[in-house]
Amino acid sequence: MASGTSRTPAAQSPSPAGRGVGVRGGSNSNPETKSKSRRVLGLFRRLLPWLRWGTVAMLSLLLVLDLAFPPPLPKSRDTSTLVVAGDGTPLRAFADTQGVWRYPADAKTVSPLYLQALLTYEDRWFWRHPGINPWALLRAGGQMLAERRIVSGGSTLTMQVARILDPHTRTPWGKVKQLLRALQLEAHLDKAQILDLYLERAPYGGTIEGVEAASWAYLGKPAARLSHAEAALLAVLPQSPSRLRPDRHPEAARQARDKVLARMAELGAWSAEDVADARVEPVVARSLQQPLHAALLAQRLRSGQPRAAHIRTTIDSGLQRTLEERVAAYFSQLPERTSAALLVMDNATLEARAYVGSVAFGDKARLGHVDMVQAWRSPGSTLKPFLYGMALDDGLIHSESLLVDAPQSFGGYRPGNFDAAFNGPVGAATALRLSLNVPAVDLLDRVGPSRFAARLGNAGIKLRFPHGVQPNLALILGGTGARLEDLVGAFAALNREGIAGRVRYTPDDPRIERRLVSPGAAWIVRDILQSNPRPGYGLGTFDTGGRPPVAWKTGTSYGYRDAWAIGSTRRYTVGVWVGRPDGTPLPGQYGAVTALPLMFEVIDSLPRQPGDSAAPAMPASVGEVAVCWPLGIAAADTPPAMCQRRLEALALDATVPPTFAERDARLWQSGQVRFEVDARSGQRLSAGCEGHPQRQAREVARWPALASPWLSQAQRQAQRLPPLAPDCPDDGRGNDGMLHIDGLTDRATLARAPGATHGPRLQLRAIGSEATVQWLLDGRWIAQTEGARTFVRDFDEPGEHSLTALAADGAWTRIRFRVAP
Repeated sequence: MASGTSRTPAAQSPSPAGRGVGVRGGSNSNPETKSKSRRVLGLFRRLLPWLRWGTVAMLSLLLVLDLAFPPPLPKSRDTSTLVVAGDGTPLRAFADTQGVWRYPADAKTVSPLYLQALLTYEDRWFWRHPGINPWALLRAGGQMLAERRIVSGGSTLTMQVARILDPHTRTPWGKVKQLLRALQLEAHLDKAQILDLYLERAPYGGTIEGVEAASWAYLGKPAARLSHAEAALLAVLPQSPSRLRPDRHPEAARQARDKVLARMAELGAWSAEDVADARVEPVVARSLQQPLHAALLAQRLRSGQPRAAHIRTTIDSGLQRTLEERVAAYFSQLPERTSAALLVMDNATLEARAYVGSVAFGDKARLGHVDMVQAWRSPGSTLKPFLYGMALDDGLIHSESLLVDAPQSFGGYRPGNFDAAFNGPVGAATALRLSLNVPAVDLLDRVGPSRFAARLGNAGIKLRFPHGVQPNLALILGGTGARLEDLVGAFAALNREGIAGRVRYTPDDPRIERRLVSPGAAWIVRDILQSNPRPGYGLGTFDTGGRPPVAWKTGTSYGYRDAWAIGSTRRYTVGVWVGRPDGTPLPGQYGAVTALPLMFEVIDSLPRQPGDSAAPAMPASVGEVAVCWPLGIAAADTPPAMCQRRLEALALDATVPPTFAERDARLWQSGQVRFEVDARSGQRLSAGCEGHPQRQAREVARWPALASPWLSQAQRQAQRLPPLAPDCPDDGRGNDGMLHIDGLTDRATLARAPGATHGPRLQLRAIGSEATVQWLLDGRWIAQTEGARTFVRDFDEPGEHSLTALAADGAWTRIRFRVAP
């Protein structure tokens, strides 16, 4: 019992070790282990503040370093300014300050095929890694050690962007710097921003950076329309842009491209069929050449938007290239320093479709840097259609109003025609089609030069006069300055119901329109101009039914300095200018010879649509009416005996104004002349004449006195008054307005004097009038005299000639003679 009792307490009394076992759940721990744990825990507790503040210090240091060495991110837009056509085709790019061609690009504007090739081949883990890919670096390092050459790169796209933004040396420190910059970029930018930097700045050889610039430079197409083969080529080019340039090393470029294609098939990014087709595609690249179309327009728009990265125009890229080539070829044979300008505008939208500011941009001899589309030049006769339109609106004329093309003086201003010849009585439509100067000056004198200039300015045709000079009669013949773009915008009014507009060069340009003439006046002027046949196209010689009718007008400034041709169809208006930008003459070159053929070539090459050849409907304000010359009024209101010539005219608002009264008529009154005759003898009776109980009232219609030399014998006889009865006092109407030429007889033959160095020399004068006398040789003006004063002239041209003396009071005479060879 005792022994048993003594064992029980001993068994129930736990030892210290036993207590420890009970507490630890049976662990085999020992005091040494516990002591070591306590030491580790104490060390951690002592180091924790150091770790905490060390981390803060490290992060602060990184922040300081980041602030001290910030990533060289672009602070502002530094891509090239790219001016594009309406379809996005680049017209001209402007390099950055470093001379680099870099077009705007981002992931949304490039082909998905290119993005697939780039990310699959260059950096599959781009969207996941923090800027560096350790596994790729280790793999690349191992391959280099094993093969003793670079087998594959370990750089991520972020690292490549870091190298592009901050170039480094190929040393270990340079690589470390690149790695740090990559991490820094990832901290500052999101993945999409980093990708966009690569798309804009990846090197592609020479001064080409970015996939968009490379696509246009090498392939001539936007990066949005790349094929599989092209996408693979552009994805691999930045690896070695100099060695793989497809314009210089097409075989090396092909091999690199095929390597990308193989990887795409291996990884299943592209189907085997697509890759096989892409391998067959040859590597064809253009020589590096930046686009340079509509160069002067691009320069003009960039000057207006210097900060814009992308400027879209309304230009048709295909038409622009075609017309630039045509202009360059057309004018290649013209004398040096000659340039030209061409502008094509869509009438419906007022948008420019082609803009050629000079024959050859950059050609120093031709001053190719001067934009003649917006240059101020003498417009020649191109303003005349607007004058006739305003005269129609003012009720001054109808389309067949009788005008006189004869030597006249307008307050000391004596205009002549381009060929120095005169045509006598002409209709308004003929005067406009032939671009006769005297009738135009006569009309402007009646409309008013200042009013005409103001109306043009309101409609968008700005005129420039020398300082201190007011609008005068010379402006209708080119005595002012105008711009091609303004003239084109105004000529479009002929096919836009009289509404002119400012040419628009970008889709954002405001639509500015002003009325120039009424719809009816525009329709009549357009009808007049488009009925003028093309040079060399006589009536019935060519079938032009398939071509759109063209209302066209030419112009030549004084001294052959400017040659113009402007034409308008239902759809387009085309303007052409030819001359020398420095303003020196270009003898022998004028509108109808130099500019007009090109204008018709351009119009014939423009796109057509059904209905372009159809004639616009006649407005309700326009009507056809028969008129009679010389009075110019409606035939229905003209006695048959006074209707010497009947014409079909177009009248506006049923207004049929009579022929203008003469300014300086001194012989007898204008228009209808009423008088009395003896019923028996037919002799004219004057006032106060007695002894003639049977009287009859009569009247004749007389032509303007200055038209007399061009009238037929029957027309002159029809306007002649009967002789005055001998017992009646003189009424002053008996003068028949005849002159006598002294110094040459009718039907004479002139011969050169023996040994003379010049032709027959004559001293001539006109007898029979004290007024100013104009002298015409074969219809061309040669001299002016006052009354019976003489003038001297050599007659060197052999052959038959006519000499006409025409006095301001209507008296005239004509003789014919011959000069022996």
